[in-house]
Amino acid sequence: MARATVAGRVAHALRTVLGIDELPVRLRVWDGSVAGPDGAPTVVVRSRRALRRLVWAPGELGLARAYVAGELDVEGDLATVFAALSSAGRLSPGDESPGPSLRERLELLRTAAGLGVLGPNPAPPPEEVRLSGSGRQHSRSRDAVAVSHHYDISNEFYRFVLGPSMVYSCAVWDAPGSGLDAAQDAKLDLVCRKLGLREGSRLLDVGCGWGSLAIHAARHYGAEVVGITLSEQQAALARKRVAEAGLTERVDIRIQDYREVPDGPFDAISSVGMAEHVGRAQLPVYVAHLTALLRPGARLLNHAIAWNAGETTWEPDSFISRYVFPDGELISLGDMVGALESAGLEVLDVEALRRHYAMTLRAWVQNLEQHWDDAVAATSEGRARVWRLYMTASALAFDGGTLGVNQVLLQRPGGAAPPLRRREWV
Repeated sequence: MARATVAGRVAHALRTVLGIDELPVRLRVWDGSVAGPDGAPTVVVRSRRALRRLVWAPGELGLARAYVAGELDVEGDLATVFAALSSAGRLSPGDESPGPSLRERLELLRTAAGLGVLGPNPAPPPEEVRLSGSGRQHSRSRDAVAVSHHYDISNEFYRFVLGPSMVYSCAVWDAPGSGLDAAQDAKLDLVCRKLGLREGSRLLDVGCGWGSLAIHAARHYGAEVVGITLSEQQAALARKRVAEAGLTERVDIRIQDYREVPDGPFDAISSVGMAEHVGRAQLPVYVAHLTALLRPGARLLNHAIAWNAGETTWEPDSFISRYVFPDGELISLGDMVGALESAGLEVLDVEALRRHYAMTLRAWVQNLEQHWDDAVAATSEGRARVWRLYMTASALAFDGGTLGVNQVLLQRPGGAAPPLRRREWV
């Protein structure tokens, strides 16, 4: 009898797509019927269009498109639903099943026809991007387009999500209750201490964002900072914040590719949350350019997310590639350290901050939920839904250890000897 209702037929089809026997969520569909276990988190299918997207793109991408478009929704905590679905069958990490069999696909088509779902492939939500027409992957022009897709959406939107610190990378928490702003301030200061900044130190901040690290280094350590970004909106706000802080004589914010910085050498280089945009093929170029910009004895801090599950790239048709970080690539910690050492840099310290990033992401999600209407007004509902989904899923990945984030501190040979112990920055 349950299969006879619209919700029952949808639930059966979803179990087939996922390759599971029991649906971990409850469904409520457009005609008001429900299916699934009592007490389970509820997924709402608002229209047949959501299922049509799954016919054309079964799996993660189809589900993401329907969610971003608002045709698929969740009642209650998205993290609970996402955790249930992401651990189920073909959505679970590391699942290598080939997908539904031919017989199952034919059954799905019959179900879709009976539900009135079949039809042309709906256009993806406008928040989706493909960079195939933007030139060679990780060329300077295409990198600029990829960065613009992620960062040039609205400075106000990021302010609602990130809070007053305007720092878009993993914070460092003394305790869960210490608060996001304090944790971000602690991270900025940790980076400055690891780099050994002093009055007059010349710092290159690669991927400087909205200028928070540059301002901190200049204000508290007397550093002379060059901050570079490919985002026009980031640069505009960073310059405004630098001026408001009275630091224009110490901080120079540029729209510039890291491969185009001409005015080394520097006493220190920070790259925080930027290496994820470089790409494996360009990693030797990235390392060589940054190394060449360091004085003898100068330090480099590379802060980057890494796969902890053996993979190094996102699939091109994944949610993260189409909506969040087009052309993004994550490098394992071992490969990153190997690449950095290959340029002759000495590793001084490696610090894993995985748990810290899960806490940071949850704080960002909380900010987004608290400022939802304002965030939507600053961009679009679809964009806000993309960020809610990606940050919620990422927090779970850091909690579960699929993703990690690491600070690697290195020094170019020559100049002052490295410290005997880590007490300079711990």
